[in-house]
Amino acid sequence: MYKKAVLLAVTVLVFGCLAWAADKTWTGTVSDSHCGLKHSEPSDAAAECVAKCVQGGAKYVLVSGGKLYQVEPQDKFADFAGKSVKVTGTVKGGTITVESVEAAQ
Repeated sequence: MYKKAVLLAVTVLVFGCLAWAADKTWTGTVSDSHCGLKHSEPSDAAAECVAKCVQGGAKYVLVSGGKLYQVEPQDKFADFAGKSVKVTGTVKGGTITVESVEAAQ
C-alpha cells in the first residue's frame, strides 16, 4: 500500500511539473529594462523611448498584468518596441524564454 501511494505521488508530481513547463501565453507591451513599467501602454512615444533606451544598452522586457518579465532571446523583440504583443514561451523565475512573439490585436 505504501509503495502504491509513493508511486501515485511521484506520478502526480511528474505530470504537474510537465504541465508547469508547458508553453504559456502573455499579452502585454514591450518596454525596456531602463524604463520598465513606465511603458505599460503601447504608444508611438513609448516606441521611440524603448528604441532609444535599447540603443543605449537597455534590454527589452515585457510588461503584462502589471508585472515585468525579462525576455530571451532579445532579437525577437526588435520590431515590437513600445507595441502590444502576444508572447508564447516558458517562464522560469522572472524570465520568459520566448518561442514566438506577434503583434496583439
